[in-house]
Amino acid sequence: MEHRIDHMKYLPDMEVIKSDILDEVITEMEAYDYDKYTASDVSRALNKDSVTPEDFKALLSPVALPFLEEMARKAQAETRKHFGNSIYMFTPLYIANYCENYCIYCGFNCHNKINRAKLTSEEIDREMQEIAKTGLQEILILTGESRKMSDVKYIGEACKTARKYFKLVGVEVYPMNSDEYAYLHECGADFVTVFQETYNSDKYETLHLEGHKRIFPYRFCAQERAILGGMRGVGFAALLGLDDFRKDAFATGMHAYLLQRKYPHAEIAFSCPRLRPIINNDKINPKDVHEPQLLQIICAYRLFMPFSNITISTRECERFRNNVIKIAATKISAGVSTGIGDHSGEKKGDEQFEISDPRNVDEVYKAIEDAGLQPVMSDYVYV
Repeated sequence: MEHRIDHMKYLPDMEVIKSDILDEVITEMEAYDYDKYTASDVSRALNKDSVTPEDFKALLSPVALPFLEEMARKAQAETRKHFGNSIYMFTPLYIANYCENYCIYCGFNCHNKINRAKLTSEEIDREMQEIAKTGLQEILILTGESRKMSDVKYIGEACKTARKYFKLVGVEVYPMNSDEYAYLHECGADFVTVFQETYNSDKYETLHLEGHKRIFPYRFCAQERAILGGMRGVGFAALLGLDDFRKDAFATGMHAYLLQRKYPHAEIAFSCPRLRPIINNDKINPKDVHEPQLLQIICAYRLFMPFSNITISTRECERFRNNVIKIAATKISAGVSTGIGDHSGEKKGDEQFEISDPRNVDEVYKAIEDAGLQPVMSDYVYV
């Protein structure tokens, strides 16, 4: 353990920005005692037009679970008020699975023996052509976290290719400096998603043993650097099940809330991923985040930040995804593979994790319509 770098100390190539958001989020999270809330606190929060951080704490507390049906009804009303019946569709595209980090829960971690691959520019183009044929107009580009094998220019070229086929391009890659985010924005990227994994820095240190990802504050500030780099929107998530999921969900919400107060123009999105089994370790699963708790978190996000997009990924099963789009989720993935090269039928590299909903785009599209909702491929027009 002695040789491991300090997880709270920036490395020389990491940009340091002046921001007090990290300290405020961690202070609030550490002080959050969810067992102190009562049914009266939850009722009071549900009867308000605007949910405060204190109300958000009550809605995430264990005592709120019996109120889940009422929370869902109110979350549904908020969703329809701000988003109508629209459900946005997208798919992720993994273009490389090389990684320099040792994160013990991730299938891509540098010590896991998997088939590694990196798509060429021609292969990326073929993958995107195949995805575009499905009618999707939004794509999320992902890599393993390796600057050596997937440098900023490589990701930027993928964004340029994506812009030929899609109206909306997101990236979920390793955290970058603001000038690098500005470069990706110039290449066509619209938004950046970063999973903090857990906001408990002590737990974070035990899970991330090697690589740039080990540096907790640099990862925390990634969304702010992305906004400074000109990105239109940013996404937030904790990987639920790594630590105390209620505290992590609260910290995720506060992180987004404080960043939007500082940058009101930024679009905010939440993901709510739970742990999934990985290659060489099928025992990885969330211990205490069951579907009622996950729905509670999703509804609490909607009530706390009603204008935010909430994504439900293929980590969850078809039944749960079909239900949650009726309540609070506004974005859903379809035709998903977490492997490298799957869309064109030429798989080159192994998956990051096992998905739980294998439906293709047409099947998800029909499920949205069957729910009385409107599938939307894109609502953004460049002028």
